[in-house]
Amino acid sequence: MTDVTGEPVDALHTLFHSDQGGHEQVVLCQDRASGLKAVIAIHSTALGPALGGTRFYPYASEQAAVADALNLARGMSYKNALAGLDHGGGKAVIIGDPEAFEGDRRTELLLAYGRAVASLGGRYVTACDVGTYVADMDVVARECRWTTGRSPENGGAGDSSVLTAFGVFQGMRASAQHLWGDPTLRGRKVGVAGVGKVGHHLVEHLLADGAEVTITDVREESVRRITEKHPGVAVASDTEALIRTEGLDIYAPCALGGALNDDTVPVLTASVVCGAANNQLSHPGVEKDLADRSILYAPDYVVNAGGVIQVADELHGFDFDRCRAKAAKIFDTTLAIFARAKSDGIPPAAAADRIAEQRMADAAARR
Repeated sequence: MTDVTGEPVDALHTLFHSDQGGHEQVVLCQDRASGLKAVIAIHSTALGPALGGTRFYPYASEQAAVADALNLARGMSYKNALAGLDHGGGKAVIIGDPEAFEGDRRTELLLAYGRAVASLGGRYVTACDVGTYVADMDVVARECRWTTGRSPENGGAGDSSVLTAFGVFQGMRASAQHLWGDPTLRGRKVGVAGVGKVGHHLVEHLLADGAEVTITDVREESVRRITEKHPGVAVASDTEALIRTEGLDIYAPCALGGALNDDTVPVLTASVVCGAANNQLSHPGVEKDLADRSILYAPDYVVNAGGVIQVADELHGFDFDRCRAKAAKIFDTTLAIFARAKSDGIPPAAAADRIAEQRMADAAARR
């Protein structure tokens, strides 16, 4: 394991530019016996130990993995701050194809990863993310007590995607209240891009509320799981077709980040963007492009905080009803951000940043 919080090597130097957010610590982890290559990024511990998930993904390069870890960790600081949690932000990425690690090979890799997290002494608390699951966290926890997202039989809360989807639904309700004066999705046409762990739960909430839903996903089995249960759900051929759907009221990106970019924003037909994916804005300035097109953007790290609310609660003895009540407050938080954006004359993403930054600054000042 190599700590790179000092002078970064030349290949990574540009990733430590100030616009990456001034991370406290970045750790490169390697275990040759198991094949582990991972990056742990700690953005801030001003509010408490950094908390964030573990992404297992076949990055094109180690530099791409570091960049993703930095961006995701920074996002977790802001997410945790606005969720009212006493946690800073961190994130870990494991480099590799998760489908290539099965059985004993996956177990050995996860145990090595658990040892890497444990070596940080509690500065970083890990959980699930893209490519990792509850069963994986059970394995990590064998080597690291700073692990959440475990199964109930192993002292955890289980699948956090349930409350993540519930929180996104609350963000959609707040968006509807702000834009149309009514917090219901009944009769609204909602497009969901990505119906995996979180997206398929979101679809259930939308249908129960009376929304008309169109979905797309690169995995046919994910689409089929929904259409077999709900034949009335429409299917778009791909994300581009979805965002161009005529009459779309709300677009919900629920896959990987960067969904809102210079190519997609100009052709979006929806009046609202509210989804579960992290880092939806591909670069600074996209939020203004959305505002210029009168598209209301519910900041991703605000509305998708239900999962982190759940895993944070697990550290203190999990209670689902208590967590659901906290996740329901995402409705009020989203409305407050829209109100701040209007009063300050700025996009909602900038308003959310200001509120989160103020909470972190206040906490740092009290140290």
